[in-house]
Amino acid sequence: MEKIIYNGKLSERAKIKVDIEDRGYQFGDGVYEVIRVYNGHLFTGDEHLQRLMESAESIGMKLPYSIIEIKTQLNELIRVNQLSSGIIYLQVTRGVSQRNHLFPSADTVPVFIAYTREMQRPTAAMEKGVSAISVEDIRWLRCDIKSLNLLPNLLAKQKASEAGCFEAIQHRNGVVTEGSSSNVSIVVDGIIKTHPATNLILNGITRKVMLEICRQNNIEIKEETFTIEELLQADEVFLTGTTTEIMPIIEIDKSKIGNGTPGTITKQLQRYFKEKVAECCSVPTKAQ
Repeated sequence: MEKIIYNGKLSERAKIKVDIEDRGYQFGDGVYEVIRVYNGHLFTGDEHLQRLMESAESIGMKLPYSIIEIKTQLNELIRVNQLSSGIIYLQVTRGVSQRNHLFPSADTVPVFIAYTREMQRPTAAMEKGVSAISVEDIRWLRCDIKSLNLLPNLLAKQKASEAGCFEAIQHRNGVVTEGSSSNVSIVVDGIIKTHPATNLILNGITRKVMLEICRQNNIEIKEETFTIEELLQADEVFLTGTTTEIMPIIEIDKSKIGNGTPGTITKQLQRYFKEKVAECCSVPTKAQ
């Protein structure tokens, strides 16, 4: 029987019900994270949990457990569900309270849940590259908070799917921000450009790993904005994300990027990323 974490305890998933007045259900009043698991290990777990705490603080909510306590719970969940390759999804809502736009009383207990899902690395897509469309970014102005309010992202992703594409790359007045569920970077003359970590994008954990890889391997990178025109004319375009890793984009709006195959720098980053995963997660854990 699959186990989940519900308010700090291992529980059977089938026995847990969501209260109709949970503020996450009624208002999207909460935050979440998705953490990759390789060979039974959390990858960049500390970074994800730190961001969870920062997102909670940004909406005036305190996590019900410390980062160390949450990490211990997640490792136990990996063990009991025997997860080797996949993800852990976790979210915290402001709790159950009579519906009111105002925050509930201070003694309202946040609701914390986490569950696992098996998921293999998208190796075929990473080798061949994927296509994307560009869409207007209609989201709010606090995209740096990983909140449960994802409707604009869903609309963009659905539009991409209906166009037969992997991702929707968003822009505000022609300035590229990020994908619907990923960060986006371009390569021009050997230099990587990616949107700076402002309130207009989520500072992705895989994005951070990519920046670290670039610094360690003397790959020049500029955290600065670029336009749709620059995107379409770039030598290479790639996405970064927890489930997508380093994903080449070979076509946008039916226009070929570069020569229409994954570029040299993108493939280098993929190799370096794989090495990072191996350093962290090469041997399955026997006990957490």
